[in-house]
Amino acid sequence: MAVKLRLKRTGAKKAPRYRIVAADSRFPRDGRDIETIGYINPTTDPETVVLDAEKALDWLNKGAQPSDTVRNILSRQGVMKRFHDQKAAAKAKK
Repeated sequence: MAVKLRLKRTGAKKAPRYRIVAADSRFPRDGRDIETIGYINPTTDPETVVLDAEKALDWLNKGAQPSDTVRNILSRQGVMKRFHDQKAAAKAKK
């Protein structure tokens, strides 16, 4: 089972909101998800991003692959830097 961190569209027509979810890559975009780790509202200025960084790190450590957009969001929130630092520390420890 390949798990991806990706966006799930919610909200009304012309008023998008997105949930950041961990989902099986075979499921449809707005289909079933495994866990919700945050949300993003791009219509506000500046855009609203609420993210549970610990859950995101947990999924990345389990091998989940983020989509390009989610990778950018995680980078802006500092999660990808923490993930790479953890991997480097673990590698140096060996």
